[in-house]
Amino acid sequence: MSRPAPAWKPPPRQGVGASAVALPHGDWPTVLAFLAWRLPKASTAEWAQRLAAGEVFDETGQPVPPDAAYRPGQRLWYWRTPPAEQPVPFQAEILFQDTHLLVVDKPHFLAMTPKGRHARETLLARLQHQLGLDTLVPIHRLDRETAGVVVFSLRPQDRGAYQALFRERAVAKVYEALAPDRADLAFPLTRHTRLAPCSEQFMVVREVPGEPNALTRIELIERLGDLARYRLHPQTGQTHQLRVHLNALGLPIVGDRIYPVLQPAPAAGEAEDFSAPLQLLARRIAFTDPVTGQARVFESRRQLALPPSIPSMSSISDWS
Repeated sequence: MSRPAPAWKPPPRQGVGASAVALPHGDWPTVLAFLAWRLPKASTAEWAQRLAAGEVFDETGQPVPPDAAYRPGQRLWYWRTPPAEQPVPFQAEILFQDTHLLVVDKPHFLAMTPKGRHARETLLARLQHQLGLDTLVPIHRLDRETAGVVVFSLRPQDRGAYQALFRERAVAKVYEALAPDRADLAFPLTRHTRLAPCSEQFMVVREVPGEPNALTRIELIERLGDLARYRLHPQTGQTHQLRVHLNALGLPIVGDRIYPVLQPAPAAGEAEDFSAPLQLLARRIAFTDPVTGQARVFESRRQLALPPSIPSMSSISDWS
């Protein structure tokens, strides 16, 4: 049985949400002793400082004092100390906002939500800090490396209706990508295969035998010397679907650090190179709003970037 939702939850701090810890049955004399045992990345002295500063809260929103007795069955809230992060030097642009939705044009390299080594340098954390919207939740996701249109729900009571749109495939999504040109392929074409995680390499997805679970329609927009610009219509939402489907056709996306060859992430303390982003853009999203009944169409204002040595033969911003 799942634990009931808490009556109170602290707001995000600098865009990063608070963490909860449950107090099980045990013989710890104080909350301080339990926290030092349960979460040892911070020392006893550090937990004492946090408690004294009023940075640990009980379920009613009251600060827990440093000498508080341990009482099992409670839930406490605190903020993790996020690791140092290299700032992502690109900004998101707000495309639309009303009482129900926030639509944002996400830049490359910005993760969607706090996870792992990305906390404050994420789209959700930045928006919550910028707008003061604690209830903001993305209703779909883009890879950290992908730029383009992202839709957020503002009100908890609307969230399920919007998430159902994606679950029921009632959303029309259009992407664009820069990849090699192949004159021997006839476009438009459809790629319909089965995708599964690679057991040998973390993060990598492969096409495997079996019943198809990923469907993408691919159109050629224009040829650009050795490269071409493609329009992609995913009918399903598998992890890395567009990247895997194009790579399987011999069309790895420009700037892809996973396909066809997985490249190592920067080592701890090593600066990330932001000069060659993945040339994949969530160009357009359209759906009928389940709350208002309105037809919604949102389009990215970003442009894919050709390598300097390859001139464009027509406007990159052309939409046909």
